[in-house]
Amino acid sequence: MQKKRKGWLLLLLAAMFVSLLSGCGGSGNAKKEEGSGNAENSVSKDGFPIVQEPITLTMMAPDVGLQNWKDMAVLQEMEKLTNIHFVYNNAPKDSFDTKKNLVFASGEYPDVFYAAGLTPAEQMNYGEQGILIPLEGLIDEYAPNFKKVLEEYPDVRKSITAPDGHIYSLPVIEFNQPWYRNPMWYNGDFLKKLDIGKLPETTEELYTYLKRVKEEDPNGNGKADEIPLSSVNLRDIRTWLLGAYGIYEEEIYVDDQDVIHYTPMEEGYKEYLAFLNRLWAEDLLDHETFSQTAEQKKAKAQNGQVALFSEWHAYMTLGGEPGTDDPMFTPVKSDMVDKPAIAKNKGITTGAFAITNTNPAPEASLRWIDYLYSYDGALLFNKGPEGVLWEYTDKANRVKQYLPVPGGGDREEYRATLTPNYGIPAPTISFDDVYKGLKTDFEIWVDSESKTKLLDQGARIPFPTLFLTSEQQAEVTTLSSDLNTYVRQMEAKFVTGAEPLAGWDSYVDTVKKMGGDRMRQIYQEAYDSWKSN
Repeated sequence: MQKKRKGWLLLLLAAMFVSLLSGCGGSGNAKKEEGSGNAENSVSKDGFPIVQEPITLTMMAPDVGLQNWKDMAVLQEMEKLTNIHFVYNNAPKDSFDTKKNLVFASGEYPDVFYAAGLTPAEQMNYGEQGILIPLEGLIDEYAPNFKKVLEEYPDVRKSITAPDGHIYSLPVIEFNQPWYRNPMWYNGDFLKKLDIGKLPETTEELYTYLKRVKEEDPNGNGKADEIPLSSVNLRDIRTWLLGAYGIYEEEIYVDDQDVIHYTPMEEGYKEYLAFLNRLWAEDLLDHETFSQTAEQKKAKAQNGQVALFSEWHAYMTLGGEPGTDDPMFTPVKSDMVDKPAIAKNKGITTGAFAITNTNPAPEASLRWIDYLYSYDGALLFNKGPEGVLWEYTDKANRVKQYLPVPGGGDREEYRATLTPNYGIPAPTISFDDVYKGLKTDFEIWVDSESKTKLLDQGARIPFPTLFLTSEQQAEVTTLSSDLNTYVRQMEAKFVTGAEPLAGWDSYVDTVKKMGGDRMRQIYQEAYDSWKSN
């Protein structure tokens, strides 16, 4: 009996010892606060390589389908430079959000998310759960380039800091891109045929021009088949035409007195609807606006039918090569305002890069991404390695020139095989010097059009990039679901005449009952907090 007791005692002690060892090991999913202990000792805080011994990490990003990430010259160059090898667990861009949600639900996370488009709600949700680690402490120690950005642009820190005080992701920063939406463009052939010397500057002048397009056969085919203004669900032209009535944005904007407005209830929005209804009634606005696709709109334009439209560049809708014959739309004003409201790009897109709590080397990961916020890193990821598509002609002054595309073909399509920063919200900062010497005459002309017609005319950011609290976000999400559906449905009805504008007051009452006033109040509170931060 004594021998049996001794045996049980030995077994118990052994079990306790194993348990203690297990406890010392910790959990791979435990929340990391600002780093990973011993890992930081082997990470260089400046210079390259980042780590002396090669390490392997996993990355999840959206893939536009034109490239194989492991073969990209830029990423291979980064591996040589940093000693960090990535395994890419990507998903197609069109289904990336779905795949991202599945990954978060699975508990099996990549070490980093790249160009992930993490919404403020996702950052807060997964940050508060400990799945995304806070970055502010790491930034101070391991991100000198991004830290410099925060010092030079205080609004960036305000815009990427969650209400709990943490930074859970790094942003895309594009202060040199002025467009809030793709611009609108005139068909230059129509302007010449109608002998238009000065572009419309008021809604009445715009109406008169569109009327002439409809009646005077500018495409010269003897048919009344011209479409003065074409759109896809109004989303591509809405902001530009709302500006004629002093409104900067289709949902929420702040005025010069720091007062928040909810656009669907504004008097200016009513006048915008009346103007579009006038165009619709006279067949000056494409009657397939609410049913056509972007490709169908392009087909009409390339058939010589469309006078005014929205696009990144005019030739992308009209066809042909880039040229300066199709001028950018000059924002027009109505009798309601002294000058048009012109919306400017916010310049900050949050949620581009994040580190998960299973990442064994967060310090090294942040050093890796910090390079993209330097001039050299931004140049590498934007244009590819030197000697492939470009070369310096004066390195001291950062002047460059393009090289012939290897094997011929389209330069942008070839660039897409070199770098991941193509068609996705990639984490970096856009430096003007990156393009020094590389801009074509067409690109210089577009810059001039943007400056004279938008920036010089007082373009400003409609509403800053900011976070809502968890409670505010939950309420906005609930309210927006029904409000957005109702507002868009009624917009179509008012524009097409299915609902007469005599019903405006009833519509506004319904919007208020559905939470329109509350939406404005929530964003006012969030804006006031952001401004005073």
